[in-house]
Amino acid sequence: MEFSSSSPSATFPENKQRIRLAVSLFYFGQGLAFASWASRIPIIKANLHLTEAQLGTVLLMLPVGQLITMPLSGKLVGKYGSHRLMPFGALLYLLVLCSISFANNAWQLGGALLGFGIIGNICNISVNTQGVLAERMYQKSIMSSFHGAWSIAGFTGALIGLATLNFQVSTSVHFYIVTGLMLINILLNRSYLLQDPSGTAEKKSFSFKPDRLLISLGVIGFCSMATEGAMFDWSGVYFHDIVKAPDSLTTLGYAAFMVMMATGRFIGDAVISRIGRQRTLQISGLLMFMGMMSAVVFPQLIFCTLAFMLVGLGVACNVPSVYSVAGTHKTISSGVALAMVSSVSYLGFLMGPPLIGYIAEVLNLRYSFGVFACFGLLMFALTSRLAVFKTPKA
Repeated sequence: MEFSSSSPSATFPENKQRIRLAVSLFYFGQGLAFASWASRIPIIKANLHLTEAQLGTVLLMLPVGQLITMPLSGKLVGKYGSHRLMPFGALLYLLVLCSISFANNAWQLGGALLGFGIIGNICNISVNTQGVLAERMYQKSIMSSFHGAWSIAGFTGALIGLATLNFQVSTSVHFYIVTGLMLINILLNRSYLLQDPSGTAEKKSFSFKPDRLLISLGVIGFCSMATEGAMFDWSGVYFHDIVKAPDSLTTLGYAAFMVMMATGRFIGDAVISRIGRQRTLQISGLLMFMGMMSAVVFPQLIFCTLAFMLVGLGVACNVPSVYSVAGTHKTISSGVALAMVSSVSYLGFLMGPPLIGYIAEVLNLRYSFGVFACFGLLMFALTSRLAVFKTPKA
């Protein structure tokens, strides 16, 4: 396969690192935008006087936007190419992020989050398509490092959120700052994105036909990303309502989770090469279960911080591994396969937070985390059955 970007000079081998950096920074930009929203959820919840059930309903608008865009996103990437769609989608993502800060009630917030889910799905499939193309260019596993950049962005977003809260910076100004930084990122890196064949040479008709392997991969990704989404949206609320942490430390659990997830992703490729993909994912599922249950049983500041670190390490390698396997499907093109798997996986990321809210309203926020711990056991069972995970390079 011949790789190129919208910049002719990017085809030379010496530009491989620059291409990889550009793709990493687009992962970073998307992660920072989402983390900026996540870091403001407790404040927005309080300012709009939302109950846990109302917040869960509003958060449901994100997966609704994701769901209605699933077939469309894959088709757009297949028709126009991720290298064209990614910069445009990233710009729209920032604009919708800013619109969230203007919401004065639950209805307006829900509408903004619906748009956030729609554009986020387009960006998600575009950036992961770029990740698959870059991995093919390098001819080795580097997908975990891209998701590591996304995780670093989440940690950075948590720090920025903590700083803006302590300095009493408004939500709108916070989002404007992030938008300005990411606009610079788009301008500097858009010309180094890889031109995927599905956007140029391949003009085949797009079909979203189910595949048994891809469905299984999607469910594994769903379990992992549902847990990840719960940590993004509810870790601050958990520390505030259950752990009773001081306001200045409500983002501590989120930051601990993000640090360990980023660490796990940067060492993930080496771990998979050493012990194999299947064993890595089995251990990951157990870490997810142990971390979530520890937070339920020991709702104290130190214990919960350590528990959230376990969860972060547990979810680190799952999605990159699933996307790498999907990108090597033998009968379905990588773009279509990735669209299927990433859509189902990311649906878990967006549906997890509302589900937490509904369970918390009926039972308790602690019990909702206990329910989500079962996703780790389910992921363990699924990865144990799939033969595609039994070798380091599936």
